[in-house]
Amino acid sequence: MTETGQIIVGIFFLVLVYIFTRRAHGWRMKRALDFILKDLEKKDAVDHASAVRLPYATSMFFRMGTRDYRPKALEYLVSSSLVGMTEDGRYYLKNKGSKVSGRS
Repeated sequence: MTETGQIIVGIFFLVLVYIFTRRAHGWRMKRALDFILKDLEKKDAVDHASAVRLPYATSMFFRMGTRDYRPKALEYLVSSSLVGMTEDGRYYLKNKGSKVSGRS
């Protein structure tokens, strides 16, 4: 194989790896969003009075293992008004039974 061919194959594989990592990141974020919504439903936190504390609401600085997507997913849910947050840091579902921004 010529040098030009090797460069083209290398660039092709780099593009494939980039696309795969973006898909994997999106998939893990969706799983974190679904986990949080199901967790709040399971704990029956559906209004301001029944709000609960979530241990994964803040990210730990020195965490061992793979990346935890739950703090960012929770931040997204609060900013998109699917999950509410009380003044003392407890969380509850605002719109029970709704889906996350067009995803099924």
